[in-house]
Amino acid sequence: MALTKAQQEKFRQILNEKRKNLIDQAQRTLESDMVLSPDDRFDEVDQASSEYMQAFSFRLRGRERFLMDKIDLALRKLDEGIYGICEECEEPISIKRLQARPEAPLCIQCK
Repeated sequence: MALTKAQQEKFRQILNEKRKNLIDQAQRTLESDMVLSPDDRFDEVDQASSEYMQAFSFRLRGRERFLMDKIDLALRKLDEGIYGICEECEEPISIKRLQARPEAPLCIQCK
């Protein structure tokens, strides 16, 4: 069953909000995690901990970037009128699935 215009707009709103939240979260991460004062002196444990946190932040940003790509793709599909169609079987993705994961490119059977 095709999505109504109202459903499409609701999912567009949800996706745009998720996108904004990701950008805000990434900005906060950059501002807090990656700023080191030149006066900071680390012992080996502090340095190892700092390197671990930087690696964790980069990995998190990789996941954020992956999710952002999925959100952007879903928004493009909304623009093209093909949002909510499974990329694999080309059947409609259930409303329940889209409500749980609005950026989902696959129906639950093809996932």
